[in-house]
Amino acid sequence: MIDIFEEVTRSGARLGAALDTLTDTDVRAAARVSGWTRGHVLTHLTGSVDAYLWLLAVARTGVEPGPRTGGEALDGTDRSAAELAADLRGRLARLAEAAASMPTDAWDTLVTALAGWRHPAWYTLYRCWRELEHHHVDLDIGYRPANWPRTYVTWALDDTLAALAARDFPISRVEAPDLDRSWSLAPTGPVVTGPGHALLGWLSGRATDAELGSDAAFASDAAFATGRPLPAPPRWPLPPAPGWD
Repeated sequence: MIDIFEEVTRSGARLGAALDTLTDTDVRAAARVSGWTRGHVLTHLTGSVDAYLWLLAVARTGVEPGPRTGGEALDGTDRSAAELAADLRGRLARLAEAAASMPTDAWDTLVTALAGWRHPAWYTLYRCWRELEHHHVDLDIGYRPANWPRTYVTWALDDTLAALAARDFPISRVEAPDLDRSWSLAPTGPVVTGPGHALLGWLSGRATDAELGSDAAFASDAAFATGRPLPAPPRWPLPPAPGWD
C-alpha cells in the first residue's frame, strides 16, 4: 500500500532541491508548457497546493475557509527564484501540517474539485503528488518521465487507465512489462506496450516521442503503420473513475 504522506514529502523534497539550483534568469526562461515560463509553472503549482489546503479545511471543519483559489497560471515572472521556491515550500509545509491534523473520519469526506467533480479528501494528497511529479518535468530542468518513481508511475497508470476505460478510449490493452502490469480498456483496438514511464508520458502529454510498441506497430510520426492514427489521449488528468458521487 502506498504511504501517500511519505511519497508527497519525497516528491516535494526532490523538487525543492532542484529549485535551489535555479537563478532569477532561469525562472524567467520558457517551461515545457506552451506560453509559460518556469515562474508561471511554480506559481501555478503553489496555487494548486493552496486549493488542496482549502479542500482539506472543508473536509476537516465542514466550512469553506474564505474565497476559493485555484491553480491558475498567475504571473510569476516578476518574482525571484528564491521567493518562488520559498512560497512553494511554505505551502507544502502547511499541507503536511493540515494532513497530520486531519481527524481519521474526515478523510472520507467528499470534497469538490474546482472542475466540479467530487472525491474523498484523501484523494487530495494523490492529486498533489501528481502535480509535483508532472510539473517537475514541465520545468525542463533535467527531470524527465524516466525519473518518475516506480510507485508513482504504477499508481498514475492505474488511475489514468481506469478513467480512460470508463470513457471507451480505443485501446484494447496496455502492457508495462517493467512494472509486470497490464490493463484492459476496450473490446477492440491495438495493444500498446512500453515502459511504464513512457506510457504515462504519452498519456499525460509529457512524452509525445515515447518509444512504445503495438501489435499494429507505431510509426515514427505517432501513427499506426497501418495508416490508422494513434488515438490522441484526452486532456489530462481526467476525473477518476468510477466517481465518488
